[in-house]
Amino acid sequence: MATTEQVVLVDASGDPVGVADKLAVHTADTALHLAFSCHVYNASGEVLVTRRALGKLTWPGVWTNSFCGHPAPGEALEAAIARRGLFELGIEVTDIEVVLPDFRYRAVDASGIVENEVCPVFRAHTDDLVLPNPDEVAEFAWVSPASLHEAAVAAPYAFSPWLGWQLEQLGR
Repeated sequence: MATTEQVVLVDASGDPVGVADKLAVHTADTALHLAFSCHVYNASGEVLVTRRALGKLTWPGVWTNSFCGHPAPGEALEAAIARRGLFELGIEVTDIEVVLPDFRYRAVDASGIVENEVCPVFRAHTDDLVLPNPDEVAEFAWVSPASLHEAAVAAPYAFSPWLGWQLEQLGR
């Protein structure tokens, strides 16, 4: 029997206050919970962007950062990042560093489902060949940070809202 994925619920200060099933939490009234975003770079300085699979519950088919996820209860963020990198993209990540420790957002998908997350943003590196999980990622591209920023500004509707906000805060 598969275990149900759980998320860590947090208060307004970002302190853990409980856990809940991931699917039960993501509704039109999503409780504030802990997540992370990761931007993965290669040796050429390009950043990996991914297009969310069409079967995703929220923001299907939009381009976003390399990958996102939720740490399991008691799991360190760096361990969760390593786990999701392997699961979503088949890559091992190194040099994990937090770049936006206090990033937090709330966004409503066209379906009415709300994302409401305390979501530190990380940067990492890989030299691995990307082997995307088709349940998570429809396609991917390595792009220059400057071209990503230009595209997100020119066509914000094609990107996840959190990516646009992250790029604004990162200043690129």
